[in-house]
Amino acid sequence: MGGDDGPGRIIDGALVAARHLQIGLLLVGARDAIARELARHPASGTIDLRIIDTPEAIGMDEPAAAALRRKPRASIRLAAEAVRDGEAAAVFSAGHTGASVMAAHAAFGRLPGVDRPALATIIPTRRDPAVLLDSGATVECRPQHLVQFAVMGSAYARVALGCRAPRVGLLSVGEEESKGNDLTREAHQLLKSAPITFVGNIEGRDVYAGEADVIVCDGFTGNVTLKISEGLVETVERLLHDELSATFGTRVGYLLSRQAFRRFRKRMDYAEYGGAPLVGLNGLCVVGHGRSSAKAVRNGVAMAARIAQDGLLEKLAHEVAAVSHG
Repeated sequence: MGGDDGPGRIIDGALVAARHLQIGLLLVGARDAIARELARHPASGTIDLRIIDTPEAIGMDEPAAAALRRKPRASIRLAAEAVRDGEAAAVFSAGHTGASVMAAHAAFGRLPGVDRPALATIIPTRRDPAVLLDSGATVECRPQHLVQFAVMGSAYARVALGCRAPRVGLLSVGEEESKGNDLTREAHQLLKSAPITFVGNIEGRDVYAGEADVIVCDGFTGNVTLKISEGLVETVERLLHDELSATFGTRVGYLLSRQAFRRFRKRMDYAEYGGAPLVGLNGLCVVGHGRSSAKAVRNGVAMAARIAQDGLLEKLAHEVAAVSHG
């Protein structure tokens, strides 16, 4: 029921993913609203599909903790509990990020050795895609949390990106290890001795340069970084469109370069990845953008299915345990 365009866009994208991947769907929300959306898809009757009916949902503007207390049958809570109880392999949500994190945390619990979960977002770079975490799950962090993020991000990069030896960078205000605040300076020292390939500090201007395969930071910094990047991409696209549509000559140039612009859009569009897995919990949860299109939902559900099939949870648990016992 979440997201700016739920449940319509959610159902549109989920059905496409289910048909393409031949997976089952458990749709959690108001049955009548879901039924109306499914009626637009006559072929949905051929999909392994079940509805968990609940009238309660958490709005994007509600405080997460208070809303979850007031609404014991909120759709995100029941969805997470369905995964906990083995009715589904993973949960995808494009709704309230804070509520999604809290509901998943309550239902799954943390992996042994993990103090805080993190959202691991795939971002484009000038080279290959990279992983940025935390992008919004844990706003206040301690240095050891960033070390755990680095370990989990490395494992996720190996599974999701096929990166054999992920290079890990720490997002800070300068390349020198003495730069930054207390959090980044202390984390830098811990990361140097962690069982990862640590390449040092990464400045904001180098986030998309491809110098690191995994970039770690606290959730507040990561979320602001992503939101600024999304706004910048939209602004650049708008400015380019305006400039290239200004005169006949530039319109001709635009027509000739449309394929290049389409490739640019595809590389920068968050919808290509669909969501960010919430790593560090003893269950699988993928959180999508509040503005998720049907395409983004399709890719988010596909991501959830893929990481479930690839055994991401077991691999993360193994790597975190190795660090904890080391």
